[in-house]
Amino acid sequence: MAIINNVTQLIFTGLFQDQEVQRGCFVVFLPMYIATMLGNGLIILTVNMSKTLNSPMYFFLSHLSLIEICYSSTVVPKLISGLLAENNTISLDGCITQIFFFHFFGVAEILLLTVMAYDRYVAICKPLHYMTIMSRPVCRVLVFSCWMAGIFHSVIQILITVRLPFCGPNVIDHYFCDLNPLFKLACTDTFVEGVIVFANSGLITLFFFLLLIFSYVVILVHLRNQSAEGRRKALSTCGSHITVVLLFFVPATFLYLRPSSTYAEDKLLSVFYTVLTPMLNPVIYTLRNTEVKNAMRRLWGKK
Repeated sequence: MAIINNVTQLIFTGLFQDQEVQRGCFVVFLPMYIATMLGNGLIILTVNMSKTLNSPMYFFLSHLSLIEICYSSTVVPKLISGLLAENNTISLDGCITQIFFFHFFGVAEILLLTVMAYDRYVAICKPLHYMTIMSRPVCRVLVFSCWMAGIFHSVIQILITVRLPFCGPNVIDHYFCDLNPLFKLACTDTFVEGVIVFANSGLITLFFFLLLIFSYVVILVHLRNQSAEGRRKALSTCGSHITVVLLFFVPATFLYLRPSSTYAEDKLLSVFYTVLTPMLNPVIYTLRNTEVKNAMRRLWGKK
């Protein structure tokens, strides 16, 4: 059966209805986006230019920063431009494209954070075999797998979305395109699609979040047998990662495991993992990491 789409343009309701509040958000979000680009770009530059930051941990960190730049750029520029516009619109094809890249980079980040937790587990619990287990070819395969899994996940999301008919209304109750708000506009029952999204997004996010928590419990148990200095150093590197995991996973898990009928109430919560977390990641990793700070100073001194 042919799919009939009378809707070609979608209108975002945005974060707030009040235009003055929207303009205030513009003043806040624009510097945050610029800080996200500069901070994560500086980490990528530092890791690739420094001869001391050649361990797998920093290899993964540079790829995490790259994902954060791409992930934030999928949503935030459209959000910022819409804060000053009378009508913030997007084409239906553009909406589906945004969904694809949003989930692509989001899942790639989830898996990379899991890989980084595994890296910390091997470094702390199996230090004598660390360089053998986490060799550079293995690290490249792990990162490549994160990107490929993100693409596979997004293709599934798009395949169930492009089959839906949209014949009106065309107002999407959000500040960016995501599956549950878009499903509300479909001219058909989307219960099955909602279940697929619940399994393909909510349960996957919850599974990896619990896996990460379990891995750090194992690490903490193992640290009991180490010296005070060893515990301090290990907790310093793990603390940054745990903070990033909590900032990203808790809001995302909460949103995708809730019924879609309550989604409109959660727009502000999604700001945490679309705007705030990508900006805070470079700050969290650099403030708690002496090697990164020293490498940045040397790089700045050369320039």
